[in-house]
Amino acid sequence: MNDMTTTIDRRQMLSCLAGGFGSVGLAAMLGESAAADSTPSKLSLPHHAPRVKRVIFLFMNGGPSQIDTFDPKPELARWEGKRLPVLDQNTNKLLGKPRPLGNAFPSPWKFAKHGESGLDVSELFPHVARHADDLCLIRSMCCDSFFHAQGTLEMMTGSGLFLRPSMGSWLTYGLGTENRNLPGFVVLGNVMGNVDATKVFSSAFLPAEFQGTRLANLKEPIPNLKSPLADDEQRARLDVMQQFNARHLSRRNDTSALNARIEAFELAYRMQTVASDAFDLANESAAMQRLYGLDETKTNAYGQKCLLARRLVERGVRCVVVNHIDWDQHSNLMAGHAKNAGEVDQPIAGLLTDLKQRGLLEDTLVIWGGEFGRTPNTEGKNGRDHNTAAFSMWLAGGGVKGGHIHGVTDEFGAYTVEGRTHVHDLHATILHLLGINHEQFTYRYGGRDYRLTDVFGNVVREILA
Repeated sequence: MNDMTTTIDRRQMLSCLAGGFGSVGLAAMLGESAAADSTPSKLSLPHHAPRVKRVIFLFMNGGPSQIDTFDPKPELARWEGKRLPVLDQNTNKLLGKPRPLGNAFPSPWKFAKHGESGLDVSELFPHVARHADDLCLIRSMCCDSFFHAQGTLEMMTGSGLFLRPSMGSWLTYGLGTENRNLPGFVVLGNVMGNVDATKVFSSAFLPAEFQGTRLANLKEPIPNLKSPLADDEQRARLDVMQQFNARHLSRRNDTSALNARIEAFELAYRMQTVASDAFDLANESAAMQRLYGLDETKTNAYGQKCLLARRLVERGVRCVVVNHIDWDQHSNLMAGHAKNAGEVDQPIAGLLTDLKQRGLLEDTLVIWGGEFGRTPNTEGKNGRDHNTAAFSMWLAGGGVKGGHIHGVTDEFGAYTVEGRTHVHDLHATILHLLGINHEQFTYRYGGRDYRLTDVFGNVVREILA
């Protein structure tokens, strides 16, 4: 038995699943849960006819500048070199290092109208601009968390202060997965170094099997995917191990973590037998790889993530987060944003084109944005500070209006003046598009009913198709 256990541990049974990297929400699909009075089967989901089945979140960690991407502010040119009467608060003051924000900083990039809708898009995104009529642009986003760690946590979980389940965990808990041989919630790439990914993509108090499966190395996204053992021997060894796990489980009250590990070993076994194809980008044609920019050095890394995201959602994965980091330009805005946009523009456009050609965009929701925006005045000589009062995000796909703009910011892009859309409202809208009433989708923990939107949030019905 010791030799058997050593063999299983050495191969780690796809360690990124069975270890600390996460698992999938199989319990929702099977009608099982560690919390007997909060099982997905008793939630009677969906609450109404869904517009979409799955979500791809293109997360630009660090905070892209709305003023330089999707919210042009020509008035800033008139104020260049002058002190703006807005945004006295900044990170330096909050950190006890009083240093005033600088003068007005007009965008160094030109904007043009695109598509029949005439949507304004910066020259930073020439490829995405060709999809202007598919984009539902929210210019009036706002949030509560001023720093990256808290802002990322808020965007992904609804709370910047407390550990809460990630949005993908909520979705797999409630709706399960359409493919029991793959994780239901997958995270591609890392977040910024000062952001704790284990919290951001955690299942928190939901059963542990619903946490995100994080894949950082796309050259070997799933370690040990091919088993050195024959299938019958692999199955026999796993059955023995599961018998011991079941005996251990029967003697304890707190079962969530062990349940997750048992499910992870079973998932790992199934993935070793059938899932290799999903992660093999070499199966894609040369033309498809060019579409995503895999033939260019600067777009290769994010292009691989976007192409893998399509391969995963078409195989039934419920939620995929595709991370891109380093949008935090407190200085050298021109160089930093130009580099970042150059790395993601073509892959994102390729993803939208590919989803549309395959008929997947009709029931897939694609989301683009960061944890907050940037200021219209300079920090230092040529950077922008954080701005939680106004920033831009866009959605594309089933259930939202293409070529539509929701919300208005002031003439400087500093504050929202119309159509204020909080992160809670965004989450409520995402759940609505998936057929879920956010106020009724709860989980009892510690004597209280929790939900993704806490006690806030309204569906942004103005953006619904």
